Amino acid sequence: MAGRGTRLRPHTLTVPKPLLSIAGKSIVERIAEDLTLAYPGEIEEIAFIIGDFGADVEAELLDVAKRLGAKGSIYHQEKALGTGHAILCAANSLDGPLIVAFADTLFRAKFTFDPSKDGFIWAMKVEDPSAYGVLKLHADGHINEFVEKPDTFVSDLAVVGIYYFKDGARLRQELQYLIDNDIKDKGEYQLTTALENLKNSGLKFYPAQIDEWLDCGNAAALVNANTRILEFHAKAAGTHPSAIINNSTIIEPCFIAEGVTINNSVIGPGVSIGKGSSISNSVISNSILQGQTQVVNTVMQYSILGQLARHSQEPKQVNIGDYSSVNA
Repeated sequence: MAGRGTRLRPHTLTVPKPLLSIAGKSIVERIAEDLTLAYPGEIEEIAFIIGDFGADVEAELLDVAKRLGAKGSIYHQEKALGTGHAILCAANSLDGPLIVAFADTLFRAKFTFDPSKDGFIWAMKVEDPSAYGVLKLHADGHINEFVEKPDTFVSDLAVVGIYYFKDGARLRQELQYLIDNDIKDKGEYQLTTALENLKNSGLKFYPAQIDEWLDCGNAAALVNANTRILEFHAKAAGTHPSAIINNSTIIEPCFIAEGVTINNSVIGPGVSIGKGSSISNSVISNSILQGQTQVVNTVMQYSILGQLARHSQEPKQVNIGDYSSVNA
């Protein structure tokens, strides 16, 4: 999660993308929680590979691991040199069975697999595979080839960014080999190169399919992910007992956090409202409001408001960063 998240600016100018909130929890906490709860065994450690996010963010990430009953570790990728390089930054944690997950993907899946096999790569069928890395399968079901953004049709199974490796040390050795021999693809050290080499050495990887893939890479995708999480995640939606709601209608599913005040408004469906926010005389649907936002006299949909943002304007779709104000 060391990337700058440029497609989600202005929100990522003040908050790292994986710490943006969806239905009251950060993206990275939702990923870690889903994987921890779904895995049949014990999760011993959760390692976060980050950029220079500061001590407060690091403390928050360690708290995420602690809440999930695991040891937390922090590693830094100082330069963006590719996914393979990023994973190798956590070399001290690459040992034994492990799951690698990119921090901009939420998902809905049963997430069951046989941990005795060499590895699994989660994928989903897509209409336009040319925009993704895809998997080509052998007749017996294992993965025969990894193809990055194919120009001609190879497969419609797109890699979603979740991987299981039975032998983390073997993955570490292969990634180190790429670095030591300066083996790059499109100018970077890629995980897909390491996967191809591991496959050629005799390891067998198998596809595992998810039910729904929720990209969180840009504002529209983030809003959609928020709506879908509220719809299918049993514990995501709800109204905190401290919220004050006067002469207003809440159309579920919504998440309304602690200390929120809503007056003379219609909220929902698909709305998440952060702590301490206030809304009056407004209609809001399919939107994310981070903490301590203020919304007055507007109709708003498919929008994102950052921390301490204020909005009072004619009806529209907006994308307002932290500490910003848009007034009529």
